[in-house]
Amino acid sequence: MKIGVLALQGDFDAHRRRLDELGTEVVLVKKPEQLDEIEGLVIPGGESGTFLKLLGDTGFEKLKQFVRLKPTFGTCAGAILLASEIENPQQKGLGAIDMRIRRNAYGRQINSSIREGKLLESSLHDKATLPLEMVFIRAPKIERLGANVEVIATEGADPVAVRQGKTMAATFHPELSEDPRVHQAFLRLVRNGKE
Repeated sequence: MKIGVLALQGDFDAHRRRLDELGTEVVLVKKPEQLDEIEGLVIPGGESGTFLKLLGDTGFEKLKQFVRLKPTFGTCAGAILLASEIENPQQKGLGAIDMRIRRNAYGRQINSSIREGKLLESSLHDKATLPLEMVFIRAPKIERLGANVEVIATEGADPVAVRQGKTMAATFHPELSEDPRVHQAFLRLVRNGKE
C-alpha cells in the first residue's frame, strides 16, 4: 500500500514516521502529478490559507479530483480543507465532508493543549469506546455535521474525528501522540477501498 503525505508545510514528517512505523510505503507529495502514484493521502496540519496559496489553482483542482476518488485523511488544517463550509474567515474548501468547521476555534498557539478524548466504536474501529490522547494546536472546531457523516472520536461532547465515505478528518494531531489507532483506522479505510 502506497500512501502520500502532502509535504508542502506543517509537520508532514510526523505523519510519514507514523505511517512508516505501521509498515506503509510513504510518498512525500510535493507536486500534483505525484497524486497519480498513491492509493491514499494524508493532508497534515499547518495553515489552511497557506496550503491554498502553495497549491495554486491547478494543484487545488488536482487535489479536489483525487479526494473525490481515493481515501484522504486530513488533520487540523487538513480537516479544514476537507470541509464543505469553512468559517473564521470563510475560505474555499474541497467539500469532501459535509461539515461546517471554524478555524482556530480553541484559541491561539498559547491555548494549545493535550486532552483525553474517546475513540468510538465505528466502521473503522471495532473495539468498544476507548480513551485517546489528543493534541490540539490552534485547533478548528466542527460546528455542524451532515446526516451522512460518521463520528469516530469525541472530546467531551464535541466530534473531533469524522468520516464520510472515503474521507476522514481529525481536528487534533494524532501524529503527535504515541497512539497509532487513528492512523490505523485510516489505513483500514484505504484497504476497504481496495477490496
